[in-house]
Amino acid sequence: MAKSSADDAELRRACEAAIEGTKQKIVLSIRVVKTIGTWGKTSKLGRQMAKPRVLAISTKAKTQRTKAFLRVLKYSNGGVLEPAKIYKLKHLSKLEVVTNDPSGCTFTLGFDNLRSQSVAPSQWTMRNIDDRNRLLLCILNMCKDVLGRLPKVVGMDVVEMALWAKENTPAVSTQSNQQDGAPAESSVTEAELKVNVEKELVSQAEEEDMEALLGTYIMGIGEAEAFSERLKRELQALEAANVHAILESEPLIDEVLKGLEAASNCVEDMDEWLGMFNVKLRHMREDIESIEIRNNKLEMQSVNTRSLIEKLDKLLEQLSIPSEYSACLTGDSYDEEQMMQNIEACEWLTTALRGLEVPNIDPTYANMRAVKEKRGELQIIKSTFVRRATEFLRNYFATFVDFMINDKNYFSQRGQLKRPDHADLRFKCRTYARLLQHLKILDKNCLGPLRKSYCSSLNLLLRKEARQFANELRASTKASRNTNIWLEGSSGSSQNVNSADTAVVSESYAKMLTIFIPLLVDESSFCAHFMCFEVPTLDANKSGYKDDANDDDLGIEDIDENDSKSGKNSAELAALNESLQDLLDGIQEDFYAVVDWAFNLDPLCCISMHGTTERYLSGQKNDAAGFVRLLLGDLESRISMQFSRYVDEACHQIERSERNVRQTGVLPYIPRFATLATRMEQYITGQSRDLVDQAYTKFVSIMFVTLEKLSQTDPKYADIFLIENYAAFQNSLYDLANVVPTLAKFYHQASEAYEQACTRHISMIIYYQFERLFQFARRIEDLILNNLQPEEVPFQIGLSKVDLRKMLKSSLSGVDKSIGAMYKKLQKNLTSEELLPSLWDKCKKDFLDKYDTFAQLVAKIYPAESILSVGELRNHLASM
Repeated sequence: MAKSSADDAELRRACEAAIEGTKQKIVLSIRVVKTIGTWGKTSKLGRQMAKPRVLAISTKAKTQRTKAFLRVLKYSNGGVLEPAKIYKLKHLSKLEVVTNDPSGCTFTLGFDNLRSQSVAPSQWTMRNIDDRNRLLLCILNMCKDVLGRLPKVVGMDVVEMALWAKENTPAVSTQSNQQDGAPAESSVTEAELKVNVEKELVSQAEEEDMEALLGTYIMGIGEAEAFSERLKRELQALEAANVHAILESEPLIDEVLKGLEAASNCVEDMDEWLGMFNVKLRHMREDIESIEIRNNKLEMQSVNTRSLIEKLDKLLEQLSIPSEYSACLTGDSYDEEQMMQNIEACEWLTTALRGLEVPNIDPTYANMRAVKEKRGELQIIKSTFVRRATEFLRNYFATFVDFMINDKNYFSQRGQLKRPDHADLRFKCRTYARLLQHLKILDKNCLGPLRKSYCSSLNLLLRKEARQFANELRASTKASRNTNIWLEGSSGSSQNVNSADTAVVSESYAKMLTIFIPLLVDESSFCAHFMCFEVPTLDANKSGYKDDANDDDLGIEDIDENDSKSGKNSAELAALNESLQDLLDGIQEDFYAVVDWAFNLDPLCCISMHGTTERYLSGQKNDAAGFVRLLLGDLESRISMQFSRYVDEACHQIERSERNVRQTGVLPYIPRFATLATRMEQYITGQSRDLVDQAYTKFVSIMFVTLEKLSQTDPKYADIFLIENYAAFQNSLYDLANVVPTLAKFYHQASEAYEQACTRHISMIIYYQFERLFQFARRIEDLILNNLQPEEVPFQIGLSKVDLRKMLKSSLSGVDKSIGAMYKKLQKNLTSEELLPSLWDKCKKDFLDKYDTFAQLVAKIYPAESILSVGELRNHLASM
């Protein structure tokens, strides 16, 4: 018989090493094979693949009790045992031997704490029955000793297990070879491996009884059929004895049956009496329920009657029309003294109409004839009141505005500018503000004609006020006409006068905006509030119109919860813009007239007017002042257009200057542009900087293009012409270019053009006096560029040493005279004497640089030849 793995000391030591640090002690370790699946099935062989495992039973001593564990260990890739799973034996509920395995070596262990009971537990297969019995008996003994209970055993004969345990009681000791080869006693003790029969599943007394029982049948146990027949005969004998005993007890049974029959009769009589009483009680219960139902109906009828009387009283009260309200609503008196009564009547009518609507009244009452008739009567009263009140307000607005238009004290007169005063108009409007709100609630469609009438009437008043104010503003402003500032060179005194006049004109335009823009904004806001538009209105303090008498506070609150100011929508905004168009349309003509008047006096006024308009435009951000923003935008566009027209005319004058056949010296428009730019900078405010920068760009671009064209009329003097004019441009704009980025850009552009013209002119003068010298140097440079070696150059035609000496003699023999000729030629056609010193310095420096290059070239090609040195030439130039 093969040695069991339970006796393998090496296996036990490997298991102890795997659980080292857990303070657990190995009791038994044995090799097993883990399989998953069912024996006898040929399909899905992959699931039945055997996996080698080691099952180890370990204990851990505690202070009060000992814990037992079942550990599963597996082999790693290096063949070392490592823990795979651990189970507590206290949760072991079932120990079942798989019946499908013919060998009986396969079993399963069932634990009651597994998370998924639907998954089939793992099956453990042993090498033989002895290993199986040894492991299972160890588990059962451990459960009995440590836990005091046994799991359920299925598929095994307990008696067979007890007999096997008795036969294998002697302890097994194992030998293991240590490293030095000497045999040593294993650490497994006899107490740990022996099977203790006294602690087995069957006690000693039970075992003796079972042996005696088996002994009585020892004769027939050899043949199974004979033994079975013997058992059947004994069973039949026992059943016959039981029947005989039952028959002997027949008299007693008869007495019991008689007693049961008597009791049954008594029970039947009792049941009959109870049935009679039950019928009577049911009849009584039905009578009581009938009486209660009648009483409940009478009580409910009484309650409903009282409630109906209360509802009808309230409905009658709601349907009645107070006489004082009826008189106000059907009358035609809308004087200021009676407005409070009219407002109260409107409030009552609004409440009464709402009270008869389905949400506020029971639908049953709403369909009553009396309610329908009363609702129709209220609708007639409402229509009558709305029609008469609307007609009154339309006539009232037109009449009061006509009165103000016919009174000259409301407008500016000769010698007196008068600020428009709408205090009386606002006071009158406040009187009927709440009436308008109630009219909107009663009939929203009635506001259209009222808004049209109010805006049309007030438009006449505003246009007359603006026209009178603008006329008197222009008449009272004393300023001289100054439209030809570009054509005429202004002296210092006249420039101061023109600047003063321009400031006065600009102030007049600013005064027009200061007076009327806040007024128009306030009127727009007041119209939106007074005429009950559902859009946010302007704050009068933000508009800049400081007049406590003309504020927009109507002294009212929203009387309709559903008519909130925050309920802005596109339809209301469109209606408001349409009304503002009617209110302010045409007033822009008077603003245009002031702009045109200022432009005719001095076109430079457009700069300051543009900045003033832009400042007011940036402050208008509310939808109620939409038309005012449009007006300011149109003014800004008109001012920009007028100024652009002025700039275009000036540019056209510059372009006409090229028609002159002969142009010498500095062109007149260059110093005039500096004067113009100085004045333009005085009027810049806000974003008018962009307007001026655009004008600068257009002016200077035309000036430079015209200058280049004029220089081409006489190419001989083109560079001198460009030098003088670009220099004049830089000198006249030096101060402005330091503070104006746009002019600084053109200043640098003119500086580059000036340097290029100087370089060309000086080079022409130098080559004119020393043409042979520099032509000789140029020929040498060309040959070297064509890959000719320096030592071969003297052998070329015209470049020999003799030719060099002849050229030096003709060019440098009278160098002082040649230098003097250069100075005279530079001075000859230059009209600006202040430019001569700087040009002459440039000419000397350029000539020295060119001669230095020539001297280096000669030293390289003709090293033996001596020429005039650069230092000597510098001394000649310095002496001039």
